[in-house]
Amino acid sequence: MKLTRITPWLRTVLFAGTAAGLLASCSTLNYYSQAAQGQLELLSDARPIDDWIADPGTSTKLRHRLETARQIRRFAVAEMALPDNNSYKNYAALKRQYVLWNVVATPELSLRPLQWCFPVAGCVNYRGYYSKAAAQAYAQELRDAGDDVEVGGVAAYSTLGWFSDPLISTFINYPDGELARMVFHELAHQIVYAQGDSQFNESFASTVEEVGVERWMERFGNPQMRDAYARYRSRKKDFLALLMKYRKALEQNYAVVDRSDAEKRAVKVRLFQELKDEYQVLKGNWGGYAGYDRFFDQPLSNAHLASIATYEDFVPAFRALLQREGSFPKFYGAVKRLADMDSADRHRVLNAMVPPLVTAPLMVQRSETPPLAR
Repeated sequence: MKLTRITPWLRTVLFAGTAAGLLASCSTLNYYSQAAQGQLELLSDARPIDDWIADPGTSTKLRHRLETARQIRRFAVAEMALPDNNSYKNYAALKRQYVLWNVVATPELSLRPLQWCFPVAGCVNYRGYYSKAAAQAYAQELRDAGDDVEVGGVAAYSTLGWFSDPLISTFINYPDGELARMVFHELAHQIVYAQGDSQFNESFASTVEEVGVERWMERFGNPQMRDAYARYRSRKKDFLALLMKYRKALEQNYAVVDRSDAEKRAVKVRLFQELKDEYQVLKGNWGGYAGYDRFFDQPLSNAHLASIATYEDFVPAFRALLQREGSFPKFYGAVKRLADMDSADRHRVLNAMVPPLVTAPLMVQRSETPPLAR
């Protein structure tokens, strides 16, 4: 349902080994070790798309998906001026549903996600694990400490060009429009990425994704494909609106000064039940589509809504900027200039084009590192 940026975390893996050895506990080193090992295993499992296509052991279905992905990748370079590097030119077949699992946590009566801080990388509001069991073990430590926790599977992530990100079996079977969207979105992050400004980064990548899919559909799409992608976009918009509705209601509940913690807990339980009930109505409107059911696999908590934000807040502004610049290369240059600004200044410029609808959530920092998975 959501794409996850984990670049700061991977920068820790790349650059913090020496610092970790000097400053961190044994458990911290274990965490870095699993992250580095998981990334290296992913890269070692990847083979060039052309090799997979030529391999007689490759199934007809996979060969077709890889041919489509190769076409999408070439379009990204030729028509969108996205990076012509080795990202998404290799494919890795994993024996698991997700490439990794993220742990997100909040206080019991707050929607502000906790953060963990590392040498060099700075602070992030999740912990990424290549092992589901390790993610669940750490999540239980947080629950035992009284936090709300979600463990969410991640199908794809970006290393911002630090590595050659491969196509992965976890998302290769997405419908054509969604596969194109994912590739365009992740490659856009390799062009511009403003540290600590998810609203800016995601809105920019979403703009590139949207315009790219529109143009790719014009060239290679058919009525059935366009209709399927339109339904996907509509369902996603409906689901995010539902989550934002209940996020706002929970925020209002926790902000009531003269309401006891016990009363807030009771309202919290009621609101989450109403969210589940309203989701069933939404599914009915979708004709029974169950693609978001996995969001409800775990008991709902604040952590489920902590990272939900309107990451398309600045999309209208970026689309206006693209139209003004007239080409992708000039557009990217203008966005890079925005990224070089102070965050307040860049938001002010974008607000002058089209005011954003929602401000980004505040974060609760945990200095240094909390107890890590063993």
